[in-house]
Amino acid sequence: MLAAVDVGTNTVRLLLGEVTGGRLTPVRYERSITRLGGGFQAEKGLAPESMERTLLALRGFVELLTKFNISSVRAVGTQALRQSVNGQGFVARVQAELDLPLQIIDGGEEARLSARGVAEGLFPKPERYLVFDIGGGSTEFVYCENNEILFSRSYPLGVVRLAESCHTLDEVRIEIERQLDCFTHDMSASGVSIDAKEYVLVGTAGTVTTLAAMDLEMVSYDWRKINNHRLERQKVHTLIELLLPLSPAEREQLPGMEKGRGDLIVPGLFIVSAIMRRLHQPRLAISDFGLLEGALLSLADVSNSN
Repeated sequence: MLAAVDVGTNTVRLLLGEVTGGRLTPVRYERSITRLGGGFQAEKGLAPESMERTLLALRGFVELLTKFNISSVRAVGTQALRQSVNGQGFVARVQAELDLPLQIIDGGEEARLSARGVAEGLFPKPERYLVFDIGGGSTEFVYCENNEILFSRSYPLGVVRLAESCHTLDEVRIEIERQLDCFTHDMSASGVSIDAKEYVLVGTAGTVTTLAAMDLEMVSYDWRKINNHRLERQKVHTLIELLLPLSPAEREQLPGMEKGRGDLIVPGLFIVSAIMRRLHQPRLAISDFGLLEGALLSLADVSNSN
């Protein structure tokens, strides 16, 4: 059995799984919202309390790895660690205190792994699909045709970043549109045109899986029901109208809402709505699989080559 760990800006996650014949079978999944990017300052980097919360969660993951006698693990860190002056220092602490080999990956590798993981959860797998992965500190876009990545880019657009840097909803909207302007410009400059093509728009990571769980009024989270769920754009608008007047605590009382996401779900909804509107897509396919599953599959590649 193999393991993968994703140390994100908002959430840390652990996956234990088996890969047979190139197919992934999840065995156990754990996640904890630690908000590693919370309280981030450009000059100082990650806040001490955010690092301690994350270390505590990772310590619990390492105990599980020991319990299951798993020696083959790939642990990856993303935007919060990439942008922090003390990111490498945190990585060194994880290695020294937990003996966990955490690797900070760049945006391109994050996008590649996310696309591979997402594809593993889609059925039937579409010929053409555009994946967006909304994290706490960044959003990745990956466009694939016939299993080939034709466009891949990471943008500093994340729910924690928006929640902590924008003081009004207008500021949130302006920043989202600014980053989407960059995305559409980059797509055009790369020579990849999707305007006249039929493709599936796929969302992954905590924001969109939470939206799917709310749409399904899911009391107990089940990734099997999340994978391939279709979310209509009108439903996204309905959820915005429902959640906007509520406090974070009130939002977290609703079926499907993950604890600790009450203040982040509205910026996330605004990102999803803006992407669907910008791309003229009436519906969204949702994948529970993504970066974590892609990291585990990449680990299986290494294990099989040895």
